[in-house]
Amino acid sequence: MQYNAAQQMFFLLAYGFLSWVAEVVYYAIRDKKFINRGILSLPIDFEMGLVFSNIAVILPTLGRNYIGMYIITLATLVITRAVLGFFGSRLTKNAKWLEAAPSGTWRGGLLNAITAGGILVIYLLLQPGVMVLVSLIPAIVLNIVRIVAWVFIVLDFITLLIAARKGQQQYEQRVEQGKTDELSGAISRFVWARLEKAYPGIRDEEKRADIVFAKGMSLDKIVWVFLISALVGDLIETLYCGLMDGKWMSRSSVVFGPFSFVWGLGAVVLTVSLMRLKDKNDRWVLLAGALLGGAFEYMCSVFTEIVFGKVFWDYSWMPLNIGGRTNVLFMFFWGILGLVWVKIAYPPLDRFIEKFPPAAAKVATWLIIVLMSFNALFTVVVMLRYNTRAERPQPANVLEQFIDETYGDDFVENRWKNMKVNPVTQQQ
Repeated sequence: MQYNAAQQMFFLLAYGFLSWVAEVVYYAIRDKKFINRGILSLPIDFEMGLVFSNIAVILPTLGRNYIGMYIITLATLVITRAVLGFFGSRLTKNAKWLEAAPSGTWRGGLLNAITAGGILVIYLLLQPGVMVLVSLIPAIVLNIVRIVAWVFIVLDFITLLIAARKGQQQYEQRVEQGKTDELSGAISRFVWARLEKAYPGIRDEEKRADIVFAKGMSLDKIVWVFLISALVGDLIETLYCGLMDGKWMSRSSVVFGPFSFVWGLGAVVLTVSLMRLKDKNDRWVLLAGALLGGAFEYMCSVFTEIVFGKVFWDYSWMPLNIGGRTNVLFMFFWGILGLVWVKIAYPPLDRFIEKFPPAAAKVATWLIIVLMSFNALFTVVVMLRYNTRAERPQPANVLEQFIDETYGDDFVENRWKNMKVNPVTQQQ
């Protein structure tokens, strides 16, 4: 897929701004004040913007070769940091706010490796939405944005050079007074306003030690229970099917990552519904878990067939099945799972989550919600395109073109090997 200069500039600005916001939030939490981490005074992380805009051009040529994608992303990151670090050290020798690229130590290499992995994941999740946004903007507007952006970047860079030549101290004084960037200050204040609303007294170091993250049954607790259970559940199901049937296949519910939403949502349902029975006799927990699990599995099956027109599991061949969507044996397993969950698994998980650092975990919760929502939404889009590709092979827009090139029929059928077409839906 080819992009023109205006589209690449849009990628640089969009990803550069998002990266800048992420760093401002991170340092706002760590240092409890705003810090402009961008090379320029503009609200743009120029380094990350360059990395994302470059991989946006290169990675689509690799198809679904994720190892190759990671290697290219890592190489792009290292080269970009090295080039910017070199010129930054030559042009502004005394400017300490321009941090050089990580050194050649093992810690620097590990940091680059982790950062590259994060960049790739974010790119895979956000690029479809960014492409749709680009396709909606008229070409003349994109070109105007490109020209104006370059003018501001050049002027900002000149201002940076002048400030560096005149002296570091004056610049640092302006930073301390909060005069370099009102937007980063506003973001920092917003973050801490939300954190203080959730955890009163969190700025006070003495009180902070007594604050417990996600105490009791809260949205934060539910989000983390969902995430951990979706990950562990996918791994358990993959191992079970591989060992029992000799068929190793993905059991994930979504395009990106080993996450089974059925397990994640099931854990949330069991937690919210059964924890009130934790002090009851085991037989009641077992019975409630069986009924809830069976009903949940049945409803998930109905939902996927209505939305996607596909059957992701079919138990028609098993005795005592209920419409092929669940069966008594698996309901019994759900009951055992509910009992184990309430009595054994959930209490240590509950304590584990509540040990997370409150400020960082709160922000991480927001990120999980956003990224998992993107993941689920993009999975729906990929499946809908899969359903229509046979009768309408030509993509209707840039998003469908991207999906056809990267997440075509082979990907979908390999990702969900147990998937079958619902004959009733197909006839309709």
